[in-house]
Amino acid sequence: MSIMLKSLTLLSLFFTYCLTQPSLFGNSRVTKTPLIAIYNGGDDTEYRGGWELVSENAGVSAMHMTILPNSNKAIMFDAAGFGPSGISLPPGDCRRVFDERDGNEDQFELDCWAHAVEFNIDTADIRPLKILTDTWSSCGGLSANGTLVQTGGWGGGGRSVRYLSGCKACDWEEHPMSLSASRWFSTQHILPNGDFIVIGGRRMFSYEYVPKVESSNQMYFLLPFLQETTDPVENNLYPFVFLSTDGNIFIFANNRSILLNPTTNKIIRELPVLDGGSRNYPSSGMATLLPIKLNVNDPNSNVIRAEILICGGADPRAGKLVEKGIFVTALQNCGRIDITNPKSTWQKEMMPTPRTMGDMLILPTGDILMINGAKKGTSGWNFAEEPNSTPLLYKPDYPETQRFMELKATTIPRMYGSTSIVLPDGNILVAGSNTNYYYNFTGVKYPTELRVEKFYPPYFDPLLVFARPTIVSDYKGIMVKYQSNFVIEFKLKKYKVNQLDLKVTMYAPPFTTHGFSMGQRLLVLGTKGLENVGLGLFQVEVVAPPTAKIAPPGFYLVFVVHNGIPSSGIWLQIA
Repeated sequence: MSIMLKSLTLLSLFFTYCLTQPSLFGNSRVTKTPLIAIYNGGDDTEYRGGWELVSENAGVSAMHMTILPNSNKAIMFDAAGFGPSGISLPPGDCRRVFDERDGNEDQFELDCWAHAVEFNIDTADIRPLKILTDTWSSCGGLSANGTLVQTGGWGGGGRSVRYLSGCKACDWEEHPMSLSASRWFSTQHILPNGDFIVIGGRRMFSYEYVPKVESSNQMYFLLPFLQETTDPVENNLYPFVFLSTDGNIFIFANNRSILLNPTTNKIIRELPVLDGGSRNYPSSGMATLLPIKLNVNDPNSNVIRAEILICGGADPRAGKLVEKGIFVTALQNCGRIDITNPKSTWQKEMMPTPRTMGDMLILPTGDILMINGAKKGTSGWNFAEEPNSTPLLYKPDYPETQRFMELKATTIPRMYGSTSIVLPDGNILVAGSNTNYYYNFTGVKYPTELRVEKFYPPYFDPLLVFARPTIVSDYKGIMVKYQSNFVIEFKLKKYKVNQLDLKVTMYAPPFTTHGFSMGQRLLVLGTKGLENVGLGLFQVEVVAPPTAKIAPPGFYLVFVVHNGIPSSGIWLQIA
């Protein structure tokens, strides 16, 4: 009887699928027997993703991008000094631009163009935002209360701390003298206590902590490691920074890395060199902290494993060679290391194609997406060739020779200044790209890009639409405490769900710029039980992360993943 019931269920899904098959992705789907696709789940799909153009003009080329919690808003912004953008400020709301070289505040020009927008991820509507100080090559992150805290930039913006909240009419609040040093091409990361650390910057071999609102730093902490890793063309800007599970800060610059204790401001240890080329701006490789698994019994129960993956980059001489008209092939290798194991060394892997200036995102499933970038050259205006239009999927838990998969290519070059972020429904918002000084749309090989796309990863295979869970629970306005148990209720069109086929993930959305997603973090939460509470309705009991070292305070997207197919995420605040 149960076998017959399962067969009838699958047959029903097959006929329903035939009647309702979406056409969103055109011919991007690879044909597959529907019953197999639905039954085996997202890991077995042959679908290689789909692309959707969602906006012809976002108003700005998105050099920086993030999303705001409990909203449908993405924030996109560029530098403020690149001349006219694609959208103007409201009438009478122009900003004054002073010539910083003469120091005369009576001499200024009016800039009536917006250089930041609020982008509605559902409708593609845009609202211009007003930036006063220059955000060129700045950094940022979401605070514990969900506010975007954004630091540094060019010129008069170098010492700025900016705040942007998610209310309907909110705009930038700026404090131009908050940092003790000018931070351009620096990296920002949230700490277990909710503070932010800002590390590095051009010719700034130090770090500091973001001060409280309306206060200013009087000092910074020297970090000779940053000077030691500087090449003639730097190759150590926008250092890769991650909070390890023991509370120490992992800092990677060029080809070297250290662990820094942010409480004592002491270097704990230096890790082995990652050979094979340079990884940081302008060589611009990609990096992420791999998913932190809280549902696995580690042999050493006092250690929660933290692994770093770094891929791509460029020859350290690439920037100099471009000046001679030589575009060298980008790096194709990756390095992976367990930073919680003092004896660990870099394990090498090879991508299917070389890549510089790409983005590395953690998907709700725990797989890694590599997207955007170029195959030759390095970061900078007109310093790269051969756009790498083909995203890669990396499955960290697969055997080494089976981890990479090439996905469907875009038709829009996404090179210098391009960005991407994971959205609450699990698709990827892709924007930006400007290899030109100023906005230039004609007469150049790679025009300034204002178009916005969405990329749909393989788990959006139309054949799998009926196997996608839907979360019913709503934790808006509720704070979840560390190490507490909480329940996620979800719907799934199945009569029975095996707990072994289910996982719950918790994702910290990053601030993305110049190929690095700052603050990105995904945890695979421990689950204590699964209960069927109605027809197609289930409850899973989940254990919150144990400490703020594992998950800094703030807003996370929580997903239910069944057989490799994630639900849309719900926002949850942990404190």
